[in-house]
Amino acid sequence: MKKKLKKLLIPLLAAVLMLGAAAPAQAAVSRDTIDAAARDTAAYLVKAVPKPALGAVGGEWLVLGLARSSITLAPDYLEGYKKSAEAQVKQLKGVLHVRKYSEYARLALALTALGYNPASFGGYNLLLPLADHDKTVWQGINGAIFALLALDSGDYAIPRNKLAATQATRELYIQYILARELTGGGFNLSGAAADPDVTAMALQALAKYQDQTAVAGAIKRALKRLSALQGKDGGFTSWSAGNCESVAQVIVALTELGISPEDSRFVKNGKTLADNLLSFYTKGKGFAHGAGGAANIMASEQAFYALVSMQRYLDGKNSLYRMGEEESADSAKTETTLRLPLKKAGGI
Repeated sequence: MKKKLKKLLIPLLAAVLMLGAAAPAQAAVSRDTIDAAARDTAAYLVKAVPKPALGAVGGEWLVLGLARSSITLAPDYLEGYKKSAEAQVKQLKGVLHVRKYSEYARLALALTALGYNPASFGGYNLLLPLADHDKTVWQGINGAIFALLALDSGDYAIPRNKLAATQATRELYIQYILARELTGGGFNLSGAAADPDVTAMALQALAKYQDQTAVAGAIKRALKRLSALQGKDGGFTSWSAGNCESVAQVIVALTELGISPEDSRFVKNGKTLADNLLSFYTKGKGFAHGAGGAANIMASEQAFYALVSMQRYLDGKNSLYRMGEEESADSAKTETTLRLPLKKAGGI
C-alpha cells in the first residue's frame, strides 16, 4: 500500500512543482499605482521643464514620453517644443552635431512621436545623416541602436546619401549590433562585461527583427544574461551602482519585445522590475538616479517613459517606439486616459 501511495504521490508532487514553476509571477505593483506614478512624474517634469528644447535632457526624451502617454497637456506645451526645435535646426543649418549622429536619431524619435516627419523639418532631412553608415557608427553600438530605433519608429525609408562612403541599410545596422555581442550574451560600450543599459537598448533596436534567426538567438542570450544580472531587489547595477535608468531601459526592452515586465525570469526574491523602478520614486519629486538620492530630470524622464511603456503594454497598444503602425482596434477600448490639469503659465 505504501509503495502504491508513493507511486501516486511522486508524479502528483512533480506536477505540482511544474505548475508552480510555470505559474506567472504575481503582480507586486498595481495598475493604479503605475498610473498614479506616471501622472505625478509628468507633473513634476512639466514643472521642472516649462519650456522643453532641443537636448538630451529636458528635450527629446521628455517629449517622447509625454507624446506617447495618454496624459493631456496644455496645447502649446509640446507645440512649443516643436517650434523651438525647428528654430534651432534652422539656426544650426541642419547640422546638429558633426560627430554624434545620435542627435539626429533622438530628434527624429521625438518628432515622429509628435506626428511630424523628420525627413522634412525646418527645411532639412534629418534622416539623411543616418544614411551614412560609417559616420553613424563612429559612436559605436549606440549609433547603430538609435539609428535603427529612429528609422523604424515611423517605418521610414532610408534616404540615399551621395556623400556617404557606405550607404546605410537596416541590415548593416543589425549586423553591426550583432557583431558586438559579448561571450555569454549581452552588449556593452566597451569591455568584456555585459552592461544592462546597453544590452536593453540593443534589444529595443532588434525587437522588430525577431523573425531573423541570428537576431532571435542574440535576443534569447541577452535576455538570459539580463536575468542573471538582475539583483535581489529586482534592479540592475551599472558602473558599480544600482540605478533607476538601468531598470527603466530593461522595462522598455521587454515591452518592445512583447514580453510582460512581470515575466517570471525578471522577478527576483519576489521583487519585480516595477518594484525596483518605483523604489527610486518620491511622490511629487520624481525619480532619483540612485537609492536615497535627490530626484533629477534625466532619471525622471527615463522612468516616466518606462512607466508609459508598461501602460501601453497593459492596454494592448503599440510599444513605445512603434509609432508607424496603426493602433489595434482593441487598444482604443482598453485605453485609460490620464489627464494632467495644467494652467497656462511659464510657457506651458
